[in-house]
Amino acid sequence: MGDLSQVPPDFLKALGSLRRARCRPELHLNEIPAPARLAPFAVSLGAEILASGPLARAEGLGHGPSGIVIPEQTELATGRFILLHDPEGSAVWNGTFRIVTYIRAELEPDMGNDELVGSVAWTWLVEALQEHHAGYSNAGGTATRILSESYGTLAGRGDAIDIELRASWTPDSADVQEHLEAWSDMVCTFAGLPPLPEGVTPLPRVRRS
Repeated sequence: MGDLSQVPPDFLKALGSLRRARCRPELHLNEIPAPARLAPFAVSLGAEILASGPLARAEGLGHGPSGIVIPEQTELATGRFILLHDPEGSAVWNGTFRIVTYIRAELEPDMGNDELVGSVAWTWLVEALQEHHAGYSNAGGTATRILSESYGTLAGRGDAIDIELRASWTPDSADVQEHLEAWSDMVCTFAGLPPLPEGVTPLPRVRRS
């Protein structure tokens, strides 16, 4: 972020709390470029969960010597966690910090049209924040189901249905460790990884094919 002497103390405190977050080992978390126009100060983290799928021979795939068997990586879920800070505050946020998140995962085609999928995804957010005792206000978001159909030379891929959750909320302090931990648990839940928090209804399992 350049000269840290120009960074507000509250934002430095928030960055320190993010570094203390303990996320599940299945989650691959890394810093990515933050949006420049949403707030004077921002940090953005990207996350993905990968799983080894069916084994494939490297011959003809360009991944190594002929005949070597390698695992095929399947993306189970992906997401972004963005922390915004405006020292002047925002009437829309009702505070000086705002957390903006995004999670996407693929669902089983025969379950993706369930009308309750979106409400279950939103319930996950609320219950994950409660489970981690992450105080917040002014939460809002959208859950979207996306149908992808393949044709022609790609017809063999079959149809795919994804669930996307975009949400934002205002943390009640600069200590946002619990918020990142709650969000990271949500990404794992979207990927179909147990255990789920007690009392949470699971979404349909992510397609493994």
